[in-house]
Amino acid sequence: MQSQSTNKDKDNMPRIVGIDVPEKKRIEISLRYIYGIGPTNAKLILKTAKVDENKRANTLTEAELADIRTAIEKHGIMVEGELRRIVVQNIKRLKDIQSYRGTRHQKNLPVRGQNTQKNARTKRGKTSAVGGANKKAESKK
Repeated sequence: MQSQSTNKDKDNMPRIVGIDVPEKKRIEISLRYIYGIGPTNAKLILKTAKVDENKRANTLTEAELADIRTAIEKHGIMVEGELRRIVVQNIKRLKDIQSYRGTRHQKNLPVRGQNTQKNARTKRGKTSAVGGANKKAESKK
């Protein structure tokens, strides 16, 4: 029985630009789950589509969803695949011309001037012990 209820939930999820947006959240927040749409763009889209931003995503009608889709196209907001492709092309261009930012991308280091001596763990990855850290303990015996 639970599998039927989850299938039913997936059918109710509104699809906008090929993405299932969360249904129980306000539409203003749900739109942000689409890559390329942030708080400002979400408000702009809803204002253009004349949809109440406090409405829940699962209560939207098909006409309102269509209005939201046309508002995204009308404003020329790049979303999802198209935007990701452009970002990847920009990074590749920086690497090809061997700019400072491009070399930082190649070395997998922070690009925007952050310090790397103590921080930047998320970009550099997990630390690994260098040299025999346990040699001192063995030599004492």
